[in-house]
Amino acid sequence: MTIEIGAKLPDATLLKMGEAGAEAVPLAERLKGRRVVIFGLPGAFTSTCSTAHVPSFIRTAPKFVEKGVDEIICVAVNDPFVMKSWGEATGASAAGITMLADADSSFSKAIGMTFDVPHLGFFSRSKRYALLAEDGVVTKFNPEAGPGCEISAGETLLAQI
Repeated sequence: MTIEIGAKLPDATLLKMGEAGAEAVPLAERLKGRRVVIFGLPGAFTSTCSTAHVPSFIRTAPKFVEKGVDEIICVAVNDPFVMKSWGEATGASAAGITMLADADSSFSKAIGMTFDVPHLGFFSRSKRYALLAEDGVVTKFNPEAGPGCEISAGETLLAQI
C-alpha cells in the first residue's frame, strides 16, 4: 500500500557516509519534532535524477528553509558511498541536501514506492516522489505518475507549503 497524507512514516534505518565510514540514520529520530522534505528517485547518476530532480531541490533549498523546513533529504536505492559521491558531483551536498541510501529498499518498499525495470538492472528501485513530513507525519505527498519530474519537483512541493 502506498503511503498517504496523514500517515506516519515508517521507522526505517537509512545510511549515510560520515567521517568514520557508513553510519546508520534512524529516520524516526531524524523526523521527530521537525519539518522535513523527503524526495525519492530511482537512482544516483541516472539521467533525469541528475539533470532535473536533484537540481530542482538545489534551486529551491533556500526557499524551503525560509518556509520553516528543517532538512531536505534525498533517498535512493543505492549504497552510501554512491550517494555521497553523487551529492558531491551534483552540488546537492553543498546546497545542504542530505543524501541518504535506502540500500536494501526497505524504506521505499514500506511506503509502497518501488518498481522494477529488469532490462536496466533496476530491482526494487524507488519511484519518484516528494513529500513533506511534520513530526514524522506526511502532510504533503507528490508521487510522480509517469516519466519526468514535474509533480515531484522541488518547485511544485515548495508552492504547496
